[in-house]
Amino acid sequence: MSVDVVDRPAVRSDQVTLGVLISQVSREEVDAAVEVCGVREKRSDGRLPAHVTAYLTLGLALFPDDDYTEVASRVTGSLDRFGCWSAGWSVPTSSAITQARKRLGRQVFAEVFERTCGPVAGEAGPHVQVAALGTARGSFLRRWRLLAIDGFEVDLPDSDENAAELGYAGSGENRSAFPKARVVALAECGTHAFVAAEIGGYAVGEKTLAQRLYPRLRSDELLTADRGFYSWQAWDAAQATGAALLWRTPNQLDLPVVKVLSDGTYLTVLIKPTVRGGRRERLLAAARGEADLTDINTVPDAFDDQGLPVVHLARVVEYDVPDRVGNGTGELIALITTIIDPADARADELAAAYHERWEEETANDQLKTHLRGPGRVLRSRLPDLAHQEIWAYLIVHHAISALTAKASAAADLDPDRISFTKALRLIRRTATGTADIPPSGLD
Repeated sequence: MSVDVVDRPAVRSDQVTLGVLISQVSREEVDAAVEVCGVREKRSDGRLPAHVTAYLTLGLALFPDDDYTEVASRVTGSLDRFGCWSAGWSVPTSSAITQARKRLGRQVFAEVFERTCGPVAGEAGPHVQVAALGTARGSFLRRWRLLAIDGFEVDLPDSDENAAELGYAGSGENRSAFPKARVVALAECGTHAFVAAEIGGYAVGEKTLAQRLYPRLRSDELLTADRGFYSWQAWDAAQATGAALLWRTPNQLDLPVVKVLSDGTYLTVLIKPTVRGGRRERLLAAARGEADLTDINTVPDAFDDQGLPVVHLARVVEYDVPDRVGNGTGELIALITTIIDPADARADELAAAYHERWEEETANDQLKTHLRGPGRVLRSRLPDLAHQEIWAYLIVHHAISALTAKASAAADLDPDRISFTKALRLIRRTATGTADIPPSGLD
């Protein structure tokens, strides 16, 4: 999906700062991440202290076409301006940068991401030390921040280490040419900003990685998900956070009608697959009798031996999409949501909110095609460094998303109206520290 549309407004020069990455990813947060991960350098006179290595690695993601020393040459100007570089140092060699990255390990960038890549539209959470930029269009459904979950794959250098830990797609003659890492992320629908992610080897499925993300949901968020993410375990884990859910259902999922609501939607029950026979029928009867399925004293069958729920009430929204695949036939879309009361969200609002899920496809395309480059294999031949590099791409993408969201919010526009590719070119210019004259903007 392309992120360029015509007639986009310009980003004013006062909305762009030199060293935008350092502005977004502060030295204090980098130092704190280094401290938490216990990888601070032992010598105080080294030319590549941990914070410099961290910024150089972000630079590698910002300039994927350049080698290590060229990237270091490009970004030292901005590092110097922000007090992150000593004028007495010389540009490090590729070997020195590689060794410094090895010392940093794989956890630092995940920690930096958690500390700096929070929500962009609306208020940031209590554990994310960033200033949010205000409401961007398409970011909310009433009181809920709209999020989407999706995954993508990353090609890695064909080294023995990457192959052993991360693996290939397929096998035999159908094996992929390169080892692959799998990434599953939560993204804001309105701004495309990734706000949480999990990285694993190719053999680790999307559902497994997604299960690690659900506990991070908050009660003021609404998570949209395609039908490939549904399972009882996933829905149960995500609902337990108090977040609102809006997921498309698999075709084979049984959705018994419990009660038809005034707007044509209906209530159903999602029952744990291991619950069968008479107990399942009793739960369905209790739901149709409007018994409180959340009260163990009223409906004991609704809980297992550990007191955990085995049934959830959900609302179903069904609608047709005519001629979706161009063959003259329509497609029935069935959504399930935890928003039970039509007064809290109308059926048409929920349908529109679900289709905002496709905005994460835009985010994935921005990262893979525009930032990293189409078909590009990452640099890192070691799994620790591959994890670093993937997190660096996620952090850089978040910084660009924050910039474009800020520009769109100032003009009261949808962030889609701001060109990601032009923002990226502008940031690449300013990140070198050579552009002392304010840039003309993203027009």
